Amino acid sequence: MERKIVLKQDIIDALKKAGVQQGQNIMVHTSLSSLGFVCGGAQMVIEALLECVGEDGTIMMPTQSWKNLDPETGVHWEEPQEWWQIIRDNWPAYDKDITPTNTMGAVSEMFRKWPGTLRSDHPARSVAAHGKNAEYLTKNHDLSNIFGENSPIGKLYEMDGYVLLIGVGYDKNTSLHLADVRAEYPGKHMVKESSAVMQDGKRVWKTYETLYVDGEDFEEIGQAFESCNEVKKVPLGNGLLTFMKQRELVDFAVKWIEENRNR
Repeated sequence: MERKIVLKQDIIDALKKAGVQQGQNIMVHTSLSSLGFVCGGAQMVIEALLECVGEDGTIMMPTQSWKNLDPETGVHWEEPQEWWQIIRDNWPAYDKDITPTNTMGAVSEMFRKWPGTLRSDHPARSVAAHGKNAEYLTKNHDLSNIFGENSPIGKLYEMDGYVLLIGVGYDKNTSLHLADVRAEYPGKHMVKESSAVMQDGKRVWKTYETLYVDGEDFEEIGQAFESCNEVKKVPLGNGLLTFMKQRELVDFAVKWIEENRNR
């Protein structure tokens, strides 16, 4: 496929065509490289998003730093097992102003440092938000409640927000994890995770219990959802924008999981 060039106005036009409007609260997942050559890079995507939702809207993105989890979970697969305890003892505590994202993409990495952006306190599963409701969405992100009620994703549902996929699929759609929390299925269970955090001014390796999340069927859920719900799809460069109402997606996914996830 011939690589296309994408200008900021192209992004704005595509966002508006997809249905992005002033005042909306939107969870955005991006792959900059999927669009082709974006003239100005991640900066242009962020500027276009913020301009389209305006002062009364809010943009939120995942800024996960999942390398700050126990090596036993596989997050340090490149390193030998004999190093695991050393990693536990020395991995830097999460600092929302410093800690980089892991595989969240160039746009999310720039967005977390964007002037006025706020970031949540979860050491491995943080989000960042910019706009009118940024503080509300990012505050009190509990260690054990990563994607459930009163988490940033749960609050977005409460606000009747939206999900925008820019060049990525449903496997990156964090809102589906809220459906994981709400649905009942045979394999649902809690797990213990650990991360380096600051506590009482000291770095500690803290263990906490949280829901085990199963995202292997998210693409399948997305295909089923699109077969019977209104989802806007708009081409942009070499990629595609996919825009939907979060509540519709989550409500559908809860039912789908309960009917189809038998493990």
